[in-house]
Amino acid sequence: MLRLIHTADWQLGKPYGRFDSDVRAVLSEARFDAIDTIGKAAAEHGAAHVLVAGDVFDTEGPEDRVIVQAVSRMQRYPCTWWLLPGNHDFARNSGLWDRVHSKNATNIRILAEPIPHELERGHWLLPAPLIHRHNLDDPTVLFDTMETPGARLRIGLAHGSIRDFSSRGEAQNQIAPDRARLSNLDYLALGDWHGSLRVDARTWYSGTPETDRFQRDEPGSALLVTLEPGAEPTVEPIRTGRFRWLVREWTVADANSFAADCERLLGEIEPSATLLQLSLTGIVSLSDRIGILGRLDNDLRHRLRYLTVTADDMAGRPSEQDLADLQVEGMIGTAAAKLMGMIETGGSEGVIAKRALERLFVEYQRGQDAA
Repeated sequence: MLRLIHTADWQLGKPYGRFDSDVRAVLSEARFDAIDTIGKAAAEHGAAHVLVAGDVFDTEGPEDRVIVQAVSRMQRYPCTWWLLPGNHDFARNSGLWDRVHSKNATNIRILAEPIPHELERGHWLLPAPLIHRHNLDDPTVLFDTMETPGARLRIGLAHGSIRDFSSRGEAQNQIAPDRARLSNLDYLALGDWHGSLRVDARTWYSGTPETDRFQRDEPGSALLVTLEPGAEPTVEPIRTGRFRWLVREWTVADANSFAADCERLLGEIEPSATLLQLSLTGIVSLSDRIGILGRLDNDLRHRLRYLTVTADDMAGRPSEQDLADLQVEGMIGTAAAKLMGMIETGGSEGVIAKRALERLFVEYQRGQDAA
């Protein structure tokens, strides 16, 4: 029996340019922390080998700190780390992988050439490193001709996308969907897809250990793989990610329903480890809309690690009380009456008038609060 951990797409040094510096820093550090999580999982489950299926680094020219952090963290654990160049960190002479090799870490093996390696007696690893960012040929074709004397297990390691059975493979880095069968593999460990995915019983994507985009609710993971000759592999996901990137769409009826949605969300998550992309729809009173947006800016935004909100489809409709509040002496009351007349008339000016009335209400509320 052979037990190993399959992971991929660490993309160490990812810049996260869309975020403010404090968020960038914590997201970047979490990717290094995932190495420790994987190393501890390998020790806990008795996995002597960790296979990293490409894109260990985000670019082929990372800063020295990124390399030192990666190597030093892997050195903390007794397992052997097998690193495959992917499309982000492809292998080239005098490049990234020579810099990693110069650190002389005895438990890190760089798979920069398509040469089989015997992990343990009879247990062979067949790597398909990428030597260019984009390859038109299936990088795993070479598995067919790799000699593995006395093999009891043949394990493929590759980085690319599984092509459709009807595809001719014109796209880049495409891998045959039945590669495990074609090359007589007991397991094919893949990288490139950032979510855990079963292609068939012997072919899996591990996903990234730390989620890095608003695509799925689940945090990052790695795969604990148990292999025995002649048997289908046993594959178990292991949570490795700290952060969750959530997408939510809420239809809001009023401030109370929004508050309930907020409390429900906060009860399900760890706020400081959550990035939220929120869309709001519905028709609420102007005062409720102001209150909702105020809670987002003054409360929820400070609880979460990151919040982005789209509220264009949450329309503000003045309630009778809202309109009464604007019926004051002076210029505000006169402007409110004129805008309400334009809204009743309708047309394009009516749409603009609604926005202007909302702004007038906001300014009025600010004046009341200041008083």
